[in-house]
Amino acid sequence: MPVQTSAAGAELDVHRLDMTVRRALAYAAGIEETAPALFDDARPGGITAPPQFCVSPEWPVVSGPKSREAGGMTDEERVRAVHAIQDSVFHAAIRPGMKLKTTGRIISVRRARAGAHMVTRMETRDENSDALLVTSWSTRILRDVETEGEDTILSRPDELPAVSGADEFESTVPIAATMPHTYTECADIWNPIHTERSVALAAGLPDIILHGTATWALAGREVMRRHSPDEPERLKRLHGRFTAMVFPGHDMRVVQQRMKDGAVGFAVYNHLGQRALSDGVAVIG
Repeated sequence: MPVQTSAAGAELDVHRLDMTVRRALAYAAGIEETAPALFDDARPGGITAPPQFCVSPEWPVVSGPKSREAGGMTDEERVRAVHAIQDSVFHAAIRPGMKLKTTGRIISVRRARAGAHMVTRMETRDENSDALLVTSWSTRILRDVETEGEDTILSRPDELPAVSGADEFESTVPIAATMPHTYTECADIWNPIHTERSVALAAGLPDIILHGTATWALAGREVMRRHSPDEPERLKRLHGRFTAMVFPGHDMRVVQQRMKDGAVGFAVYNHLGQRALSDGVAVIG
């Protein structure tokens, strides 16, 4: 049955999480990030979580019961959803000792060529202080699913800054055959198409694939290693559009453009030369 565009405006499940050193270190390990500010909890002042950790508390919101029920979709239609865009703005660092509260609201449902296009806006705050830590826009496309009603767009993220078109730096990131399993457990983001080959094949995929958020996080790691290796809190925004699959057991390449006014454009290519992440933009303050 069609997705109801009246789902725009729906409030989603609230997720609460006690942020611990263990969680911060686990996520860092999941993306093989060993920068002292993110991995050495004995350093003066302690550690922060990698900025990309935000996707961990966001996952129960964007995939929770209220999200699954929104729009009146059937179970069969819901499983057609693919993560199309992750766009996160980092207002302040996530630190151990915080009590995180993540909320979400569907802000857009519209018709697209590939199917129903749905955008969820999420906020993660520290409940102790009510400080806003992260704002994310997560875009999903429900393949071959129609919509019913007028296209509804309640708000949009800020425009991305302009980036230079000149490629300047390339790095190779090995993706171990076990990385999807490690990332699943360290990020607490589970979907069996990433870890169980039988499920991936039954879904029509050629093999298990790396999580889109892992591809996005690894690309952000590569940008920060080049431009601000010791100050992860300088990453202010990370945007990427998922356009092809990354397969475990093969390398992926991250190509960065020249920094312009504090913004770096980047793209990720899989081992087949396909652009797996497009329109990448990292804003560094």
